[in-house]
Amino acid sequence: MEDGMLKGALAWPFLRLYFLALLYFSGNSILNVIIPLKGEAEGAASTQIGLIMGAYMFTAMLFRPWAGHFITKYGSIRILRVILVVNGIALIAYPFIGLGGFAAARIMQGVSTAFFSMALQIGIIDALPEKDRSQGISMYSLFCYIPGIMGPLAALGIWRGGEPGYFAWTMIGIALATGIFGYTIKLDQAPQEARQHEKTTERQNFKSLLLNPFLLKCSLLMIAASVVFGAMTTFMPLYAMNVPEANAGVYLMLQAAALVVVRFAWKERMPSDGKWHSLFLGVALLLLTVGAAMVAAAAEWGPIPLYTGAIVIGTSQALIYPTLMSYLSVMLTGPGRNMRIGLFAATSDLGISLGGVLMGPIADLTSFSIMYATCTVLAAAAAGYAWKAPVRRRTVSEEVGLERK
Repeated sequence: MEDGMLKGALAWPFLRLYFLALLYFSGNSILNVIIPLKGEAEGAASTQIGLIMGAYMFTAMLFRPWAGHFITKYGSIRILRVILVVNGIALIAYPFIGLGGFAAARIMQGVSTAFFSMALQIGIIDALPEKDRSQGISMYSLFCYIPGIMGPLAALGIWRGGEPGYFAWTMIGIALATGIFGYTIKLDQAPQEARQHEKTTERQNFKSLLLNPFLLKCSLLMIAASVVFGAMTTFMPLYAMNVPEANAGVYLMLQAAALVVVRFAWKERMPSDGKWHSLFLGVALLLLTVGAAMVAAAAEWGPIPLYTGAIVIGTSQALIYPTLMSYLSVMLTGPGRNMRIGLFAATSDLGISLGGVLMGPIADLTSFSIMYATCTVLAAAAAGYAWKAPVRRRTVSEEVGLERK
């Protein structure tokens, strides 16, 4: 990247990357509402809806580790331009296919998102000094979620309008804007020798998930938290119908707005020193626990706890991912670093996917309230794990030494 990019996470070249992320994820903020509503209208059960929604992040999970590897091998800019085309095709296809075709389109989006996200995050991490990485990752994540503020309300307007043309032109416009702007982005390619140094086998890197205590702990925490986030996003358009005077669009808007405000307010305060902040992460996960409990109680208590839960969950979501990603960007060193960062990002995708795939059957067998109560228990367990077993820095050299043997 250009030298100017090293002046801080708010330099203009970085802002262009953030804005590209905003455009890219705008389509998903609309689809997260349209797909569950269309599924229910066509008689699909929560399990089927969860599988369709979960296909997106599950596919992204599978491809993220390989995304880090291929970005190292071929360079970010080549990968970025290809996946922008793939994503554009998927977005344009949605208005013209039925519910059955949505799964295929979600898989296409999952593949492109795996490479898109890794290209931008690796570019940010490599270009920024250690002290600024947390802010850079936080700002990237912030712009990813900004579309969630107005996207759900726009989706509800499109759905209630009943005019298929609105949906079609919206998806086409987002696809074209993202592709055109994305092709103007420039990302430096890694030197050839650096690419060769990063190459490692699939077996070595997946084995590292179990051998590396930093990666394992962060991954388990991210999976647990992401299950809750995924369940909230996937089933809220349906759950809100069971809450008197509640609106799913307002809930999703409040959750996204809280995330954006907290990420922006805390962009310079996120832990970025390579230390394990048990208290910080424990509190963030406790907030997630409280928020999930409030959402679970909303069916009986009404919209006030639902909307309050949205703000609390959005706050926790703003803190957890960038803190863990920044921590790993310091602690993961040596061969296969980018692929390992991809492995961690993949666990976030896995959790969100499981939020739809696993929680859908629970909702079908019991109720949405019990399903969200299950999420509460999971978040509480994660909070306890974050406090009980902090990762020790001294094992890094041991793990790196093990790889070199």
